Amino acid sequence: MKIIVYNNALKSRHKNMIRETAEQVGADVCFIESEDSIPEEFEDAEIFYGPGLKTIGKSKHIKWFCAPSAGVDFLLKPGVFANEDCIITNSAGAYGVSIAEHIVMLSLMLMRQMHVFFRKSILGEWGRPLPQKSLKDCRITVLGTGDIGSSFAKRAKAFEPKSIVGVCRSGKCSESSFDKIFRIDELDEVLRDTELLVMCLPGTAETEGVLSKERMALLPQGAYVVNVGRGSAIDESALVENLESGRLAGAALDVFANEPLSEASPLWNTKNLIITPHVAGNLTLDHTLDKNVEMFCENMVNYAEGRPLKHVIDKARGY
Repeated sequence: MKIIVYNNALKSRHKNMIRETAEQVGADVCFIESEDSIPEEFEDAEIFYGPGLKTIGKSKHIKWFCAPSAGVDFLLKPGVFANEDCIITNSAGAYGVSIAEHIVMLSLMLMRQMHVFFRKSILGEWGRPLPQKSLKDCRITVLGTGDIGSSFAKRAKAFEPKSIVGVCRSGKCSESSFDKIFRIDELDEVLRDTELLVMCLPGTAETEGVLSKERMALLPQGAYVVNVGRGSAIDESALVENLESGRLAGAALDVFANEPLSEASPLWNTKNLIITPHVAGNLTLDHTLDKNVEMFCENMVNYAEGRPLKHVIDKARGY
């Protein structure tokens, strides 16, 4: 069994962990710095861990592709895999801490108007006190109750919000921090009672445009929106309109319909909008990287011993 690992964020301890696990299951592992540097003897590898679009597009030998990301919508397009039967696993479960902290940060920045104060400080302006809001007694709705949404709910609970409700496809979630879970077809009613909408959705046909212009209008005057899922879930033009008119008090986007965001995009100059360049997750946090590698190693053992892999992507559902 041959394994290719392409992850330049790995540190020595991570490589050692992968080597030790590979040795344990009798596998040969090769660490590469680019897809153009795969040794000839590993061209028939059956496992690939890392962002390997070029490799999976031409190699029919790959039987299991482990994506170091949580989102995999880019892998589910026709023609991506030379071997269409290849098993895809993602790293959902590794990013909850990092992205949940990012959501908390952005929510507080918006509600305490830190983005306004910061911009003034850059210009050397003292500024003046501005009206602020609080997560305490806030009515929070989390759209998407997987690892990221649930991790945020746990942390948000400490701020004593009035309510934290979750919305998901099934209407079921085991995370006790949620006061109530609603099905996605109940979203319209939930939005009417939402002061902070946190979006943690995967990129699927079902989630595309879920926060439409019509649904945006259901949010109360002065509501906030934070999106860390997929940019395709939001009508960006409608968001600009709602922010510029002041109907929405603020929004923070880490993801966009087209990335990187064009220099000509009106989002850059939209009032009360915080933009981060898809950095809520990534492998920049030690905890995330450690967890990512641990999950891959656990599945490596499962694969070698013929047990079902964890975090397998349902290609029909898209996650």
